Amino acid sequence: MDINNIDVKKEVKIVFMGTPEFAVPILQGLIEHYSVRAVVTQPDKPVGRNGQIAKPPIKRLAEENTILVLQPPKLKEEWETIIALRPTLIITCAYGQILPRELLVYPTFGCINVHASLLPKLRGGAPIHHAIIDGHKKTGITIMHMSPKMDQGDMIAQTEIPIEDTDTASTLHDKLKILGRDLLLEVLPSIIDGTAPRVKQEESEATYGFNITREDEKIDFSKTKRHVYNRVRGLNSWPGAYTRLEGKVIKVWECYMTEETYPNLIDGQITKLYADGIGVKVSNGEVVFTVIQPEGKTKMKAIDFINGFQNKELLKGKIFEA
Repeated sequence: MDINNIDVKKEVKIVFMGTPEFAVPILQGLIEHYSVRAVVTQPDKPVGRNGQIAKPPIKRLAEENTILVLQPPKLKEEWETIIALRPTLIITCAYGQILPRELLVYPTFGCINVHASLLPKLRGGAPIHHAIIDGHKKTGITIMHMSPKMDQGDMIAQTEIPIEDTDTASTLHDKLKILGRDLLLEVLPSIIDGTAPRVKQEESEATYGFNITREDEKIDFSKTKRHVYNRVRGLNSWPGAYTRLEGKVIKVWECYMTEETYPNLIDGQITKLYADGIGVKVSNGEVVFTVIQPEGKTKMKAIDFINGFQNKELLKGKIFEA
C-alpha cells in the first residue's frame, strides 16, 4: 500500500501521543503523509532556573500545523475525550503515561508504539541512556503493538544501528529519532492493510532501562574505567553524571580513558593534571575529566577549572567522592 495514496490518508484517523524532542520527527513524518486528527502530550511545565512555563516540543509542532492538542494531567481519568475523536489508529512515542485499556482496544488499526531499543532488551523509559551505560554494542528501534504491560506487546518490526565508542546519549538520541520516523513510515501501510506481523517477545531475554534516578547519576570510582566512561557518555547531555569534590557537586560531561595505572592511590584520587583535564584513579586505571560543571556554574573545560587555582599543586591528591 502506497503511503502517498490519498485513500489511505482519508481512511486513517491518527491520534498521536508523545512529548519530548525524540518524538518530533516521528510526528512530522505522520503529518506529511497522513491525517493526524489530534496530538496528546504532557501538560506544560516549568523549566530552568527561572521556572518559566514551557510547552512540550510535540505541542509546539502540533500548533505550528494547526492540529488539536490535548494535555490531560491524568489520562486514565480523561480518555473519553480521545475516544470522542473516533481515531482509527493511535501511535505513541515517549508519551509518559500509561494508556488505559479503553484506549488500547478502541482503534480499528490498533495502538502502535515506537520504542528506542531492540525489544525485549531495555524496556522502560530510558532505553537510550541505559544502552550506553550498560555497554551495549548495538541498539535500535522497535515498532510494536501496545499492551497493558510496559513495552511487552507483540513486535511488528525492528531496525538496528551500532553504538559507536564515541556516542553519547545525545548523539544516539538524534540517530534513533530519525530511525524511528523512517521505520514507522515504512511499516504503517502493512499495519493498515492488516498484513503486519505480530512477533511475541521472548520474556526470558527481557531487560529494563528504567527512568534515570539520582543514584544512577553518581560516578563510582571503585568500578572500571570502562564503566565510568560509559556512565559519563550515557548521561550526556541529560541529566549528567556527577561526583563531589570537597563536598561540592561536580558534573562530568566528557572524559576519556588512559592506559595509566596507579595501584598505590585511592579510587577517586586525582592522579595528574593533564594539558586537557584532570586524571582520576579508578579501580583498574585512570580516566581524565575534560569537560565538567562545578556546582553553581556553567559547563567548562576542565583545564579552565584547573587554571582557576592559583596554586595548582593543591589539586593534586585530592579525592573525588563516589
